Amino acid sequence: MTRGQRYEKILEWFKQNMPEAKSELNYNSPYQLLVAVMLSAQCTDKRVNMVTPALFRAYPDPHALSTATPEEVLKYISSISYPNSKAAHLVAMAQKLCNDFGGEIPRSVTELESLPGVGHKTANVMVAVCFGGQAMPVDTHVFRVSRRLGLSSGTTVGAVEKDLVKHIPAELLGTAHHWLLLHGRYVCTSRKSACESCALTAWCKEYADNNKLKKQI
Repeated sequence: MTRGQRYEKILEWFKQNMPEAKSELNYNSPYQLLVAVMLSAQCTDKRVNMVTPALFRAYPDPHALSTATPEEVLKYISSISYPNSKAAHLVAMAQKLCNDFGGEIPRSVTELESLPGVGHKTANVMVAVCFGGQAMPVDTHVFRVSRRLGLSSGTTVGAVEKDLVKHIPAELLGTAHHWLLLHGRYVCTSRKSACESCALTAWCKEYADNNKLKKQI
């Protein structure tokens, strides 16, 4: 099976079975999504969703957040991973957002990456998920699933992102990000793949390679 055929079959399965895939983070505005994604680094979406309601009530917009201190923000996110650094990044992000962008979330990856605490993946999430732009966020789930399925043989996040952007239609990138992410979160997990319940084994490169190895043994 060629890589192109693998993409075609896997994307078609997701279209038919997960047409409404979306982020599991709760948000009601670009500002809220940006804050939630920043908090979600090395932390579960479930945990982020537990702390953001109170955080957003206290700081409903970038201007309110920009006037806070990291110590004040820390009180709301203390149960999140790396709370001290994230609190500092959130306040610095809001201050730059207000000073340089009038409190409006920028829509380009380059401008988003200029904000404190906003890396390439977070910027891509904003562009793809919030603004419907042509970007492919690659987190640990997307990276792992893409390599296991055979959608990419890249050994870096950048290489995997390049392969996915090349082969997935631009209008599907944001949705495909969630397809791969959710598949990695609930089926093709890091500890043990649930191959027995996976509907993608017919096109999965790692599954095929493992079966070949078993036959040889």
